[in-house]
Amino acid sequence: MTAVAVHNNVAIGSVVVPDGKIYDYIDHSFRNDTPEEYVRQTIEKRLVNEHLYSPKQIRIEYAIKLGSRKPRVDIAVWEKNVAPTQENIKIIIECKRESVDAHSAKDGVEQLKSYMSACLNCEWGMWTNSKEKYVLRKCQDENGGHYFMEYNDIPAADGNLDDINKPQRNTLKNAADDNLLFTFRTCHNHIYANDGLQKQPAFFELLKIIFCKIEDERNIPHPLEFYTTSEERSNSDGQLTVKKRLNGIFARVKKHFKHIFEASDELKLSPRSLAYIVSELQGYSLLNTNIDIKGKAYEEIVGANLRGDRGEFFTPRNVMRMVVRMINPRQDEKVLDSSCGTGGFLVTAMTHVMENLEAEVAKQEGKSRPFWSRAVDRQFQEKVTELAGNNYFGFDINVDLVKATKMNMVMNNDGSGNILRLNSLLPPHQWTTEFRQALAEALNVNDEDFRSHNSLGYFDVIVTNPPFGSKIPIKGADILSQFELAHIWTQDRASGQWIMSERLAETRPPEILFVERCTQFLKPGGRLGIVLPDSILGSPGLGYIRQWLLRNHRLIASIDLHADTFQPRNGTQTSVLILQKKTQAEKDAEAATRVMGSYNIFMAMVEKIGHDKRGNPLFKRDDDGNEILVDKEVTTIVEQDGKLQAVTHTQKERVADDETLEIPTIFAQWKKQEGLAW
Repeated sequence: MTAVAVHNNVAIGSVVVPDGKIYDYIDHSFRNDTPEEYVRQTIEKRLVNEHLYSPKQIRIEYAIKLGSRKPRVDIAVWEKNVAPTQENIKIIIECKRESVDAHSAKDGVEQLKSYMSACLNCEWGMWTNSKEKYVLRKCQDENGGHYFMEYNDIPAADGNLDDINKPQRNTLKNAADDNLLFTFRTCHNHIYANDGLQKQPAFFELLKIIFCKIEDERNIPHPLEFYTTSEERSNSDGQLTVKKRLNGIFARVKKHFKHIFEASDELKLSPRSLAYIVSELQGYSLLNTNIDIKGKAYEEIVGANLRGDRGEFFTPRNVMRMVVRMINPRQDEKVLDSSCGTGGFLVTAMTHVMENLEAEVAKQEGKSRPFWSRAVDRQFQEKVTELAGNNYFGFDINVDLVKATKMNMVMNNDGSGNILRLNSLLPPHQWTTEFRQALAEALNVNDEDFRSHNSLGYFDVIVTNPPFGSKIPIKGADILSQFELAHIWTQDRASGQWIMSERLAETRPPEILFVERCTQFLKPGGRLGIVLPDSILGSPGLGYIRQWLLRNHRLIASIDLHADTFQPRNGTQTSVLILQKKTQAEKDAEAATRVMGSYNIFMAMVEKIGHDKRGNPLFKRDDDGNEILVDKEVTTIVEQDGKLQAVTHTQKERVADDETLEIPTIFAQWKKQEGLAW
């Protein structure tokens, strides 16, 4: 039985969790909210959702007899339909907080070995502190004693050891919850600790290996080469064999992704580290794992390693989802993020469109994607690849972020070709020849069409969070002269209107210029979703910006975000604006009548953002301050005897205290009332 897809639906039912407690995933008891418990709950979910063990096969805090002591093992697992006794334990798992050393005699791997030795039939053990993971198999020697051999992973419920050493495509698992983030962190920490690389180089070495994993999954019909057997991983000759396989895959990666990798690039990690990281990743399908799970894991590790000093405060995923759902990009529209960072907005927009396309095909076929024919699935994937390659564009000045965004897009449907390095505020005549030609080819126009800032309107939708702050002012007449908002404006006391002078300001904060640049990039009638500091919307001295915005756009929506939205790294108060660029005819009509059209504006305040100022997640609570859990149906599509079947179980989950989840639905209803077709 092999997991190939997971679908989640919220069902009715709730439980109240006392403050400071966690609701155990397996036995439904309340446990203290500690770092060790977070690790254990992550492993528990993995056992059920990835390894397909039944909760009935698992016990938590199970007491065993060890000499005169009776310690409790964190997690014990039995075979199905076997009496849950100490002698019958199949797997023991020990979960520790990050600060615990694996080599500690008291709480490290030696403790796990002692527990396994005390359980007659316990063949497998795992020790983890979320930074490191050790998997041991208890083997018998010639004299009837036993020894421990390191393995890649514990076996799944079906007991198939071949998948541990050399998985097949149809046995790759989809990561669930935070397990992929857990794995990425473990791999990155291993590189950082063992290969003498600083955090950023370590990160890019990890990305090379992730690319190899994706390339190998796509190399149909050839068998998978991204693997290491447990024997290979445990000795130097085997580690060299793994590196040789990886070098062959990376050669294909460099050939397929010349816009990301140089021909001279190589895998710099030691054979030992390569074998370790391959063992951690080989069981997952990075292509088929849910995009939200991949995105969260990828963007968190990118943000931890590539965050710069140019006002780069990456947008939380819940805010990106809210903006994209509100602006609703469609299949035939070209989408841009002019300061794309890690690519989160683009991946979110692309995912939104692909989900709508999948829903359309599912409706036509009368069944969900896992049950489509191969022909229909192939046609769908070809359409996805076409849309991803043609309709999504990202610009960023940071070369490392450009590379990271390309990798993010490749991991999510291969839209990496239109991610380009650019200082988006430069005048077009200062664009490099390489950039002009690449953009012109992607847009199917002549590169001579990019004559000036007035000839850039090629995009239907822009979703972006531009860099902002007085610490990175924009100077120079060559840049500032492109923007009306870079001029000195004065306010007429009688009328209250702002009047633009011919004089340029000496400097302007980047967010002001990005507003106008985004407008220049938009087609008439195009839509802009942008995160901006509240000073633009409320400061009396910046009234000219608001006047300019209303003259050039219809203001569709203004969402006031919670003060902790960008915490723990930035406390700037921000808002989201949804704008639609006016056509020239609309502006001419208003200029002739000197009357601006009257219309309604959607306005909302996000008072709950889903996390606190330290970045810790917040969940809904009852009137007494206790967390609330609701039932969630998890349907796993499994392959059994050559046929796909749906297996459903119900689990309890906390509910994020996050109003960004609700706003798009309310906005969609309002938009329909206002007659807005998009």
